[in-house]
Amino acid sequence: MKLCVFDFDSTLMDGETIDFLAEALGLKEKVAAITEMAMRGELDFFESLTTRVKLLEGLEVKKVKKICQNLPFMNGAKESIKELKKRGYKVVVFSGGFRDATSYAREVLGFDADFSNILHSKNGRLTGLVGGDMMFDFSKGDMLQRLQNLLGIEKKDTIAVGDGANDRSMFKYADKKIAFCAKDILKKEANIIIEKKDLKEVLNYI
Repeated sequence: MKLCVFDFDSTLMDGETIDFLAEALGLKEKVAAITEMAMRGELDFFESLTTRVKLLEGLEVKKVKKICQNLPFMNGAKESIKELKKRGYKVVVFSGGFRDATSYAREVLGFDADFSNILHSKNGRLTGLVGGDMMFDFSKGDMLQRLQNLLGIEKKDTIAVGDGANDRSMFKYADKKIAFCAKDILKKEANIIIEKKDLKEVLNYI
């Protein structure tokens, strides 16, 4: 068995889920600026996540679900996942974003599992609080190690694909470290760099 782990925002999906949610409140530019700094590694991921989610307070849950079910997937996402599975890979998504988006994407794109965060809500609206699997800068690497131990998969049989600073931690545990249309901070730690916005390019390195 082999394992391929994808980041979600700006990797499997063309954009950042939290920026799309903020747009519904007229706060896209404010939130996007924080997101950009976090992905460049200029802000602590946990602090940037909680700060951004706090700005979403009051957004209706039904609006969240609608937005998360209409996100634009990256060119080649479905095809690359299908081919990886055909070649014997378990395909998993680690996202500092949200379950509303990743679980819906799992149904559409066909990957095996998703680990992400959950937006807390009360009375049909977001409270501005968040919790979950991917809250910290180290979370993806930590979860990848646990998955490898659970499935009996070695580093040499692991691929990690991402674009931002919080993907660095999973690169430590993957032989193929793919920076996809990535920030410079991640490219420095990658051994495969893809600049073309088409995930089918990943298949050229497998």
